[in-house]
Amino acid sequence: MLVDNGVHGDSRVQKAARSAAEAGWEVILVGILKGTAAEENWRLGDAEVRLIRVPRRLPHPITYRRALLRRPLAYKPGPEAKRKLNKLKARRDDLNFRLSEIKVTRQGGGPRWAELTGKARLASPYFLNKVMFKWVGLRSRELKRLQEQQQDPNSRLDRAALRFWQGLQGDRAWRRLDPELWDFELAFASVVDELKPDLIHAHDFRMLGVGARAAMRARAGGRDVKLVWDAHEFVPGIIGRPTNLRWLPAQIAYVREHAPYADAVITVSSTLADLLRETHDLPEQPAVVLNAPPAALTAEQRAVPVPDIRGLCGIDATTPLLVYCGGINPSRGVDIMIRGLTRMPDAHVALVSVHPNGRVPIMYELEELAAELGVADRVHLLPYVPHWQVSAFVAPADLGVIPIHHKPNHEIALITKFFEYAHGRLPMVVSDVKTMAEATRATGQGEVFRAEDLDDYLRAVRAVLDDPERYRAAYDRPGVLEQWTWEAQARVMDEVYTRLLPDHPKAVTTDPATPSLPTQRSAVPVR
Repeated sequence: MLVDNGVHGDSRVQKAARSAAEAGWEVILVGILKGTAAEENWRLGDAEVRLIRVPRRLPHPITYRRALLRRPLAYKPGPEAKRKLNKLKARRDDLNFRLSEIKVTRQGGGPRWAELTGKARLASPYFLNKVMFKWVGLRSRELKRLQEQQQDPNSRLDRAALRFWQGLQGDRAWRRLDPELWDFELAFASVVDELKPDLIHAHDFRMLGVGARAAMRARAGGRDVKLVWDAHEFVPGIIGRPTNLRWLPAQIAYVREHAPYADAVITVSSTLADLLRETHDLPEQPAVVLNAPPAALTAEQRAVPVPDIRGLCGIDATTPLLVYCGGINPSRGVDIMIRGLTRMPDAHVALVSVHPNGRVPIMYELEELAAELGVADRVHLLPYVPHWQVSAFVAPADLGVIPIHHKPNHEIALITKFFEYAHGRLPMVVSDVKTMAEATRATGQGEVFRAEDLDDYLRAVRAVLDDPERYRAAYDRPGVLEQWTWEAQARVMDEVYTRLLPDHPKAVTTDPATPSLPTQRSAVPVR
């Protein structure tokens, strides 16, 4: 299996590797190492994890384009301007030191003519250094203006260049538009080739190209390697980088070029499966593997105590508690939960969002908002817990909130926290993004509100708090929670593997609650 992150924070990747190993496959999961070490190895159950470094070797054109016709006086992007400025500062400090020596000598009784002569000798270097400061400042400002223009999404010149490369090279244009994608290929290729896998499970879009190229190299060498593309999101629906209009078109082209090489596609929702098949003209419908939590835990997982969410918030069992789990950014809509507290004087909000690496800037903004509204004592920023603990951790809350805004990829997914709340038997309040709203209405497990509408959000929250058992009862219906377990999803994934590699032994499944060493297959899903 291949993934473009450090594995630790990716529950889907962790569950996929562990469950594939439990099913009898020899699994090596290759991810990206942060920090200074050259490599890091560890295990997820019977799956091996290898983290490797991905050096930045081919920076994006914006980072090195000089654009002489647009800003001819601008420095070349990079450290040159700063180096020149620091050199001038050092020269200025040296001249000041020499001037101080002259003054001290004069104060000590030295001759007047010596002071005048010394200052005269320094006049020309001082003047030249001052002129150079102005020249370097001018060129540095020109570089700043150039970079601002290059990052302007409305730049006619850059839009024309984008259309030119797209027209000239089609889907191959990503090589010109975002050569940083090559960094993944250059880092992963030799690792994958050395492992000689029978099957490559490429998680998400960046690893699709890496996996496709590795499969083609193997087939050219006489080994029939199968490629599974695990599409975590719809690339055209990603919110692009606002300062780089080339980024999203490059990713879309990269995926379109490599999608035909996938022998099978799996994805996170039926809505996304439909989109992928239509967009890439796939020969068959992608298999759906929901990012649901496990129903059974290993002995090692059960041994880790689950923190008390109400204790961490400092509240008792009778205090209304609204919980949100996961990352925070403006499109997640979490601020509505804080604004809502101004009209729910007894309620508290728990945001289970603090990554082990620390808080992100928006968390400080939310704390400032809470302080301005006078509800800071009822907003609790809590650290992440291991993915297998989330459902049990949030279960003591009164309801789970998913207030995400209308964005393309928000409309088509049943996101992880949806299933985590369900397995905690939490009633839900979710925004009216298409797929999740439809699922919530169909099961009756919560209320749907209009995204970004505070009044409608409060209506939904009060409806749930007034009769929570009505919504919890939805989980008692046969099959509701059973279909939303990782064990059920892992069987789908194993069926895909087995279909692609029919000559390999049947998988030996084990009880994840009492895991034993699986019989190893010769197939190595590399990630």
